[in-house]
Amino acid sequence: MTTQPPAPKPTFTDRLRIWFSWFLDPTAAFLTRLGLTPNAMTLLGLTGNLIGAYFVARGEIVTGGLFMLISTPFDALDGAMARLRGEADEWGAFVDSVTDRYSELLILGGLLVYFTQAGDALSAVATFAAAAGTVLVSYVKARAESVGFEAKVGFLTRVERYLVLAPLLILNRPVIAIWIIAIFANFTALQRIYHVRAQAHAKRRLRS
Repeated sequence: MTTQPPAPKPTFTDRLRIWFSWFLDPTAAFLTRLGLTPNAMTLLGLTGNLIGAYFVARGEIVTGGLFMLISTPFDALDGAMARLRGEADEWGAFVDSVTDRYSELLILGGLLVYFTQAGDALSAVATFAAAAGTVLVSYVKARAESVGFEAKVGFLTRVERYLVLAPLLILNRPVIAIWIIAIFANFTALQRIYHVRAQAHAKRRLRS
């Protein structure tokens, strides 16, 4: 009797793209008609998060959160535009993924500066843990895919982190946001490691 590796399930991000296709597709088509490109949208999102990080570092948390709230959806629009233009390819996906990491780390970097200047060492450490967790969530997935596994699972992927961080910054509750991400981003990385381990063990059983 053989055991098949666990089948990947649709992620929350996948479901959101389906649920909001009524908005994303027409908006992407409109922006394309204006002459904007997917890469331009990616850069606009990155720039908005850079400005948001600047305000967060200055202690203007609500303003920074608003910039993050406005900027991050560009990530969904650039992908939708690329698909409409027939330009969705490996390079675009690579650039989009790298830019996502920069955008998220910029905001966390702004929070690290803010907590450090405020003398809140514990929150600064939690911010470092949050940044490490966000990077590891992506790294585990990328490394798994490079050796033939998939790791699109987890409790707190990028969309969920956005839904935690942006609203709580707007509500001026950065400490709560940081601790949620610090704990659950690292938990998600461990979930993905366990998921890959299960696939590796199933693969070994198939060989035996």
